[in-house]
Amino acid sequence: MNSVERIRMVAAILEQNKNEKLLIVISAMGKTTNALEKVAEAFYEGNNEKALQLFQAIKESHLNTLRQLVNDNSAEQNLANIFTEVEWLLHDKPVRHYDYYYDQIVPSGELLSTWIMSAFLNHAGIPNTWIDVRDIIRTDDNFREAAIDLDFTQKQMEVISKHFLSTNIIITQGFIGCTDENESTTLGREGSDYTAALFANMLNAKDVTIWKDVEGVMNADPKEFSDAEVISALSFNEVIEMAYYGAQVIHPKTIKPLENKNIPLHVKCFLKPSLAGTLITHEPNRKLPPIIVFKANQVLIEFKSKDFSFVGEKPVSRLYEIFGDVKMKPNLTQNTAISLLCCLDNLPEKLDKLAMLASGIFDVHMEKELTLLTIRHYKKELIDDLTKGKNILLEQRTKDTIQLLMH
Repeated sequence: MNSVERIRMVAAILEQNKNEKLLIVISAMGKTTNALEKVAEAFYEGNNEKALQLFQAIKESHLNTLRQLVNDNSAEQNLANIFTEVEWLLHDKPVRHYDYYYDQIVPSGELLSTWIMSAFLNHAGIPNTWIDVRDIIRTDDNFREAAIDLDFTQKQMEVISKHFLSTNIIITQGFIGCTDENESTTLGREGSDYTAALFANMLNAKDVTIWKDVEGVMNADPKEFSDAEVISALSFNEVIEMAYYGAQVIHPKTIKPLENKNIPLHVKCFLKPSLAGTLITHEPNRKLPPIIVFKANQVLIEFKSKDFSFVGEKPVSRLYEIFGDVKMKPNLTQNTAISLLCCLDNLPEKLDKLAMLASGIFDVHMEKELTLLTIRHYKKELIDDLTKGKNILLEQRTKDTIQLLMH
């Protein structure tokens, strides 16, 4: 399904709810973010011509989408203003770090998609107001992982409330914010979901719906398990546990603003809007199926004391400082008397740096090409089935969860 068809589907969904006060948070279209990342990379490498060529393809794609939906010169001018903002930068030379330029280029995807959506909805008889989220969400200047100034942002909710006096539907962007120097920032992984949750919290929303391509939150990856099933109801706590172990569900930072005010979260299927999807609330679900998470391409590192002494608090504390320095988080850890075993994602550059820094304190041994299996609400038969013929290197279990690192 292409972008034009998807935009028309949004209109069909909103038509059913247009008498409610709705704040719609929208991401970039299709593979636009990836394409803009390539623009940022080319620019930062000093290849302005390539960056401009790549951006030209993005321009043409968005103009083509708009023209298939509406014939509106003012809408085209709004897109042209965003194009100009990026192209002005692409003719320059990079003098700051990459993350800064990433945040000045990549957010244009959200600005473009929302202008197109807003123009089409107005054309389709669904009046709405477009807002630049950078006027609302204030952040620090930690580019690509910006932290939100909650006090300033809360005050800006007055802008939203005033618009709701004259419109039922507000269209804005997810994933992006702005510093007090008027520089664009991005909010990191799952930034659009987080934006929606933050607005819901600050506006005391009745509920939040996140629309995805899947039918709801599932107990396993349907690409790996043909019998994977949609879970109809989950608690906030369960979703955070699932995300912690690597399930592709809602990010914990999205859950927190909703959990704080007990705002229900619906996860529904954009392609089949009539399906019930998954409802996430404070209420625990006592009848959950086993939840299965596979993480491939894992590495087991053994950090062993050099002098055969116990692994004490000081060296372990230093090791965790090193994890922070290289921005890595173990997926599983286990102590023995003289070593610490850690399972991590296989990120070669970071692993090399980690091993080099840790080698001053420990002997470091690494084993690659492993798989980490996590099962929440496990049953013995399922464990036996999923580990059949595997060599298990490490096992940890609690009452609710088992983790197995395997060849």
